[in-house]
Amino acid sequence: MKDVSLDLNLSELHAVIGPNGAGKSTLVNLISGELRISSGSIRYQDKEIANLSADRISRLGIARSYQKVNIFPWFSVFENCRLAAQSRLKSSMRFFRPTGKYKEINDAAERALVLTGLGSRAGSFAATLSHGEQRQLEIAMTLATSPQVLLLDEPLSGMGAEESLQLLALISKIAVDHVILLIEHDMDAVFSVARVLTVMVNGRVLESGAPDAVRRSGAVQEAYLGKEESAL
Repeated sequence: MKDVSLDLNLSELHAVIGPNGAGKSTLVNLISGELRISSGSIRYQDKEIANLSADRISRLGIARSYQKVNIFPWFSVFENCRLAAQSRLKSSMRFFRPTGKYKEINDAAERALVLTGLGSRAGSFAATLSHGEQRQLEIAMTLATSPQVLLLDEPLSGMGAEESLQLLALISKIAVDHVILLIEHDMDAVFSVARVLTVMVNGRVLESGAPDAVRRSGAVQEAYLGKEESAL
């Protein structure tokens, strides 16, 4: 990856697209601390965070989802969110205090479930949710940690049309109060929700800007959309 420069701002959903191998997931892994950078800088709230550990970056307020659903399938929906919220306690490793005593943690879990439309499924085992609902749960778990930044790595992967529309509506709602970086292959989805769009090819930024301007870019049409898509 080289010469990649992005600015992420509140209430400005920023989507990144590109062919397989373009470096999209690598970008998320670098920002979230799961990979180390060899050069360059990653700044959050005017502070350098490059090469901090993933857990420390998470505690700063940067949460992420994964290409594959990452939940606890045999815990209840509520327990999944409560565990995520509990990770923010300084005393999170104090095992012998009943979880019911942590009102603020339970409240955070409940708020996240209501926001994502899963309030009625709180008592269900996560494994019994549909694929789309499991994606919602994963986002609820990130929200339960009270993040300011959400890094969403292909959240629509494996979804049908109806579930995709529901999740896009949720992501758009969340974007009002959060900074969101969305990695996605679904072109229609990206153009429908993004306010800023970055196209990556071979580890570099090919084009970045408003979706309509990117759509008209000849370089993007040739390198990613294909010449036959030039009417987009």
